[in-house]
Amino acid sequence: MTEDQLEQETLGWLADIGYTVRSGPDIAHDGPDPQRAGYTQVILPGRLRNAIDCLNPHIPASAREDAFKQVENLDTPVQLAANRNFHKLLINGVPVQYQKDGETRGDLVLLVDWANPDNNEFWAVSQFTIKGPHHTRRPDIILFVNGLPLVLLELKNAVNEDADIWKAYDQIQTYKAQIPDIFEYNEILVVSDGSEARFGSLSANAERFMQWRTIDGVELDPLGQFNELETLVRGLLNPKYLLDYLRYFVLFEDDGTLIKKIAGYHQYHAVRLAIDHVVQAS
Repeated sequence: MTEDQLEQETLGWLADIGYTVRSGPDIAHDGPDPQRAGYTQVILPGRLRNAIDCLNPHIPASAREDAFKQVENLDTPVQLAANRNFHKLLINGVPVQYQKDGETRGDLVLLVDWANPDNNEFWAVSQFTIKGPHHTRRPDIILFVNGLPLVLLELKNAVNEDADIWKAYDQIQTYKAQIPDIFEYNEILVVSDGSEARFGSLSANAERFMQWRTIDGVELDPLGQFNELETLVRGLLNPKYLLDYLRYFVLFEDDGTLIKKIAGYHQYHAVRLAIDHVVQAS
C-alpha cells in the first residue's frame, strides 16, 4: 500500500465515523472553496466564527469577536506554553466582558459543545499546506473541530523500509520547528505506517507514543494486530470519544519543566467504566 492509498483509506474511516472529508488545496485561499486567508493561517476562521455564533447566541457579537481574536492570536511565544493556554480556552471557554443594563459583565464564550457532539463540526482535511517562517510543509491529515486543528496525522509507507512509523515521528519533530503555529492548537499527534500506529502529546518523546488497542473499551485489537491505525481512528478519533477524551484526559504538569500528558486507552476506559458504575448505583 502506498502512502497515498493509506491516506485515502484513513480518510474513508474518518468519513465513516462522522467527519466531513475535505482536500487542503480545495479549501486554500486560492482554491475553489476558500476557508482561510492564506497559507500562514492554520485555523479555519469562518468555521470557527460560525461555531462561536451558534454556541453563544446570548453573548453580544462584539464579545464573540473578541473571543475569536483571543483564539486566533494566543500571544504566547513559547510553543508548549501557547498550547497550554489554548487548551484552557478550549475546555473552559474564552473569558470576555461586555456591557449589559449599564453594568460590565463577565462571561465565557464556548468553542465546543462538549455535551452534544452533533452540535459541532468535524472536518478531516488532507494535504493542508502551511507556510512557516522559512519553510512550507503539508501534513498528511489534520482533524478540525469547529475550525480548530486539534489532531495531526502523519503517515508513511510500510513497504518502504526507510519510511517506517518512526520516520513519521521524526517528520512531526521537523514540523514543530518549521511550521510551529499549527502546534499551538494541537491536542493529539498520530503517526502510522498503516500497520503500526501510535499517538502522543506535543511534548512526548518517541517512547511515550502509545497504541490505542480498543474501539468499544472491551475487546482488545478487535480488527487484528495489523490494523492498529483503523482501531485508533475508530476508537479514539470517533467524535463521541474524542470530545470526552480531550475534555477530561489531557493535562499539563509544570515542575520547572512544562509537560503535556494524555491518557492511554486503558486509563480512559477504566475511568469511564468506573463512572458508569457510580451512575448506575445512584
